[in-house]
Amino acid sequence: MYQKKAPCTIGLLVINIAVFFYLAFQGMTEDGAFMVAHGAMYVPCVMELGEYYRMVTSMFMHFDLNHLMNNMITLGALGWQLELEVGKIKYLIIYFLSGVFGNMLSMLQEIYADEYAVSVGASGAIFGIIGSLLYIALRNHGRIRNVSGKGILFMIVLTLYHGYTNMGINNMAHIGGLIMGFAMGILLYRKRRKSTLSGV
Repeated sequence: MYQKKAPCTIGLLVINIAVFFYLAFQGMTEDGAFMVAHGAMYVPCVMELGEYYRMVTSMFMHFDLNHLMNNMITLGALGWQLELEVGKIKYLIIYFLSGVFGNMLSMLQEIYADEYAVSVGASGAIFGIIGSLLYIALRNHGRIRNVSGKGILFMIVLTLYHGYTNMGINNMAHIGGLIMGFAMGILLYRKRRKSTLSGV
């Protein structure tokens, strides 16, 4: 299906899956206290204990197999496209900054509302991938490789609608990741010249 390999995307898939099964064999991944003890995002731990690493570790944790699979299918399909388009380093910058920014925006909302929830998942980073792909598609007449700009917009609207009509979904992490991904696309993407498209 794919002509070239995307090692960073493959690596992220492997790490996410490995972390899930490592935790699943130790305890209940749907138990909030268990997940907090293993690195989940929880605002009081960040603000009161200074455990800022949770903004990153939580990106590799998932509550159940369905949560994991939904994120990994999207990461595999869209991350592969973005990595081949922007390269390994820029791809990882987009991924991690989007995930962290998504957690930061979510944290600010929880502090403002004075309501705290245990949060895990790669979806903030994945929304960063979607945001970057949207920008690149706009720069390339509505298409990037196998993905159309209209398809990306439809996915964004559908996912956010699903998030706002269902409980237990961290919409602010999604929005934060999307914003950062789009911004990183603007900063990091350089449109290829037609003369170089048939290169290596």
